[in-house]
Amino acid sequence: MGAAAIRVKDLTVAYDRHPAIHHLNGEFKPGSLTAVIGPNGGGKSTLLKTMVGLLRPAAGSIEREGVRPRDIAYLPQQAEIDRSFPITVRDAVQIGHWRRVGAFGGIGRDLAKRAAAALEGVGLGGFEQRPIGTLSAGQLQRVLFARMMLQDAALILLDEPFTAIDARTTQDLLELVLRWHGENRTIVAVLHDLDQVRAHFPESVMLARECVGWGPTPEVVTPANLRRARQMSEAWDDHAELCLRESA
Repeated sequence: MGAAAIRVKDLTVAYDRHPAIHHLNGEFKPGSLTAVIGPNGGGKSTLLKTMVGLLRPAAGSIEREGVRPRDIAYLPQQAEIDRSFPITVRDAVQIGHWRRVGAFGGIGRDLAKRAAAALEGVGLGGFEQRPIGTLSAGQLQRVLFARMMLQDAALILLDEPFTAIDARTTQDLLELVLRWHGENRTIVAVLHDLDQVRAHFPESVMLARECVGWGPTPEVVTPANLRRARQMSEAWDDHAELCLRESA
């Protein structure tokens, strides 16, 4: 597959005319592995939702090269997932086949075997008939990663993929992310663990509604930038008017 490149051009995203992301510029290079970090409310999740098309920019744009919207694998935060929905683990994973079979297509034997293999690959063989509502947070995250394995996407967007799950699951899923990176997929992940970012993510974007830093992780994740991000977050006025500066 061709690796995806994502260019962010003077992007502003607003809620009720108040910017959650303010004039952001940068590029996620093809095949890159990037952490999006910063204080709470800094626009990290908003950026991913805009990249996947769930939110519309108030100004600026996001350009996708080498990927169609249907070829994006997006993992939302677990808090956004309805665990009461009556669906089994097998069915939840097989949703990953939708771009091959369509919304109403059947799952044949070969695709069913691939779904079973994906579950084995994340350590959940034998869980096929379990309702997703009975799973722990770590087990549910493994199910969602198995579904992404079936999507075979060039662009993978992960919103807090390792939050509130156990250390063993975190390590197993991190190894899967690193394997995807080795396959030249473009991966963007919202993360909070800076030691994890420094150890495994070559590129970083630090957001505090505005860009604090974008580039190689050692140059972005610095004490000076962390102080600046905190100060920018504390000084932000939620009641300020939307900036009407024309796009560059």
